[in-house]
Amino acid sequence: MTRRLKWLGLAVLAFALASLLSLWSYGRFARQAQGAPGHALPVAANATALDRLVAPLLAARPGESGLALLPDNLDAFAVRALSARAAGRSLDLQYYIWHDDFTGRLLDHELLRAADRGVRVRLLLDDLNAHGRNSILAALDAHPNIEVRMFNPTRNRKGGIARALEMLLRMVSVNRRMHNKAWIADGRIAVVGGRNIGDEYFSAATDTNFIDLDALVVGRAVRQAEAIFDEFWNGNAAIPLQALKQAKPGAVERLRAQMAEADRRLHDHAYIRRLRASTGIAEFVRGVRPLYWPRHLEVLSDPASKGQGGGEPRWLVHPLAAAMSQARGSLQLVSPYFVPGERGIEFLRQLRARGVAVDVLTNSLAATDVLAVHSGYAPYRKRLLEAGVALHEQKPGGVQDSSLFGSSGASLHTKAFLVDDDTGFIGSFNIDPRSISLNTEMGLLFRDREATAALLAVYRDKTDPRHAYRLRLEDGALRWDDAATQPPTSWEHDPESAAWQRAAVWLLGWLPIESQL
Repeated sequence: MTRRLKWLGLAVLAFALASLLSLWSYGRFARQAQGAPGHALPVAANATALDRLVAPLLAARPGESGLALLPDNLDAFAVRALSARAAGRSLDLQYYIWHDDFTGRLLDHELLRAADRGVRVRLLLDDLNAHGRNSILAALDAHPNIEVRMFNPTRNRKGGIARALEMLLRMVSVNRRMHNKAWIADGRIAVVGGRNIGDEYFSAATDTNFIDLDALVVGRAVRQAEAIFDEFWNGNAAIPLQALKQAKPGAVERLRAQMAEADRRLHDHAYIRRLRASTGIAEFVRGVRPLYWPRHLEVLSDPASKGQGGGEPRWLVHPLAAAMSQARGSLQLVSPYFVPGERGIEFLRQLRARGVAVDVLTNSLAATDVLAVHSGYAPYRKRLLEAGVALHEQKPGGVQDSSLFGSSGASLHTKAFLVDDDTGFIGSFNIDPRSISLNTEMGLLFRDREATAALLAVYRDKTDPRHAYRLRLEDGALRWDDAATQPPTSWEHDPESAAWQRAAVWLLGWLPIESQL
């Protein structure tokens, strides 16, 4: 036994030394690979189409910010594609995920077209999900008007065992990810919220699509989004892709040829028809979409240094918790990944003790796309109900917006909250340990009764019995009520879930992983 313990101790020591060496080596590489500082370009009165569209609105409301909600997935895609087409100066884009799929490729092509027109494109992506796109990203990066940077990347770009080993040795630093989502065109329009780039975020997936929410903003808030982007772009964790992977000769030309072929092949595709039928980005700014002008609107983010464990006083959780703690009558929370923890339970319990009505919408087991997160949430359900919190869980039924592909499933991905019908938040922040202390997050915090009423209407639709179960306790046992059926149905276990899913959640619940969820 002593001999085995000795060898185990030596193995642990060897791993610790290898990990320290890996962290030191990566830190040295990152410092040497740091890109040149970059900053948002100044706006002008009428230099671009977006200048000419937005400047008159802001002239009538100097110093203010306008806000439009984007609950529909097709609208969310269109506003990105159309703003890229209208851009004449800059595109600054920051995402956790950009899939190499149908909609991801369409937006790749919009970036290339914009760059060919002379638009400066800066693309900042979290590296965790980017490895399947190395070649495409390298081709874009090879364009003289496009620069790609990766947040907290691995040096190994080929995947497999070598990358897994690097991630294992750098586990402490690799565990921190950039979860921000921002699309900024010409410094005039910004889209901030919960959506990444991929088919499931834009109702183009054939199996399950996400129910999500973004906001389009104009005015002073766009400059705030640009300042956040610049902080991350120039941060120590952002590494130019060129230092990691370079494109093969002719890569840009091949990408243009692929784009031209796709244009011919997809000429009559429903997504392309949707864009052709649009009157342009103007319809989102001053057309059929209501544009609210909140008395207070602020784009907030974790500091870029959170990606390396720093900047705790500036973490996003602090202003968000402060806003929620101001509730006097009601608090509605929407979080697809909801793991409140002991502090969260106590926070909500104190609100209930003050007479605040607290409602929560999250995913059901059948609707979630991450079983591990559900295992972190499930143990808190009884205590939340006992505290008087109203719990709703998203049904796994088909998408609830204008899906073009006949998807049969839906999963909640919206992150938002409302306080007293007066304050609202839309962003990337989940109520879970990862958003609080590991990932960087961002979003919009606003105070305005009209805008909040619009957000409340979205919340009420998503918690309607057609779309969500209502949980309750019966003799101490959980029950899921489905008031949309005739007669109403009550479930004694997670509705529409398979036995293997329930077993997996039970097993995962025994693991000490809550802090990572």
